[in-house]
Amino acid sequence: MEPTAFYLLVGDGRFESTAATAGPWSAGSQHGGPPSALLARAFDQLEPDPNQRLARLTVEILRPVPVAPLTVTARIVRPGRRVTLLEGSLMVDGAEYLLARGWRIGRPATPTPVSGARAGSPPLPGIAPQPAWEGAFANGYMRAVEVRQTSGVFAGAGPGAAWIRARIPLIEGEEPSPFQRAAIVADSGSGVSQGVDHRRWLAINVELTLSAHRDPVGEWIHLDSNTVVGAEGTGRTDTVLGDGEGEFARAIQTLLVAPVSSRS
Repeated sequence: MEPTAFYLLVGDGRFESTAATAGPWSAGSQHGGPPSALLARAFDQLEPDPNQRLARLTVEILRPVPVAPLTVTARIVRPGRRVTLLEGSLMVDGAEYLLARGWRIGRPATPTPVSGARAGSPPLPGIAPQPAWEGAFANGYMRAVEVRQTSGVFAGAGPGAAWIRARIPLIEGEEPSPFQRAAIVADSGSGVSQGVDHRRWLAINVELTLSAHRDPVGEWIHLDSNTVVGAEGTGRTDTVLGDGEGEFARAIQTLLVAPVSSRS
């Protein structure tokens, strides 16, 4: 039976991970998107202030998160009327696997001028035939999301762009917030543009920073990604996230690049 959500809520910050969280590298390790969104959810729900919005999330990936029961904690580091800094962690069996910080930014009484963002996004393509990458990335997370490419080749070495949406909710029986929907897919930027031949090289991000100047509209999110790789095993993926109205966020991922036979 296909999972109906990425996680099942157990209670008191505890969750059961489903097979839908598994990433492309191992059926036993989670893709970075769902656990990042779980931390965003913790920040959304921690002493929420209707006059503030979650604007930035940074996730430090200490090690691959196993597909296993986990616990999420969050606390306020710096409370404030205009800005609030939050800190959180994701743990399995008492060990930390992810650390996160987030900024909530105050909403002013008078709307601020809108400027600087890309306008519009490429049209959503019709349902395409099964893509070539399906065989290698068919299970877990990649089965739980729908991808419609607009440029490049998924997991290709060059720039790429694609519309992505989650087919299932983050938590069973719960509607994810717009920022959580963005976090579910933002970690896929380094898949949309991997920067290297994935058959020969690993390109695994050690962190994700998602900065959103506004919340996305709708379930489909467009990722326009480009990965650059240096000669000393470090890469970086820059992603513009958009919806039907245009750009709403940017994401950056710092990558470990190594031969597939290597282990971090």
